[in-house]
Amino acid sequence: MKNEKTELVHGSGNVFRDFGYANADVEQLKAILATEITKLLDREKLTVRAAHARTGIAAADFSRIRNADLSRFTIDRLVSIINRSGSRIEIRVKVRSVAQFPETLAGD
Repeated sequence: MKNEKTELVHGSGNVFRDFGYANADVEQLKAILATEITKLLDREKLTVRAAHARTGIAAADFSRIRNADLSRFTIDRLVSIINRSGSRIEIRVKVRSVAQFPETLAGD
């Protein structure tokens, strides 16, 4: 094992893109929003039931978010959950040409 060379691969900054997901940017944004919801719950020391009582959002939804089961969520639903939790979002957008991501050209 000691003599094996380790190959270092630099990612794109989006793990979903690196693994070839079709909607990589959407998936990354959903993951970022879900992380912020989880951090909010942790910071406020809220259980999923307490979060439900505060926001009216189903406790099961908070459980799904905590478990990174985001398939049922849209970006606008996650933003709505953050807003109903008493927080606001500031998003900065940077659009780059696909040509800056040569690894994606072959798959498109």
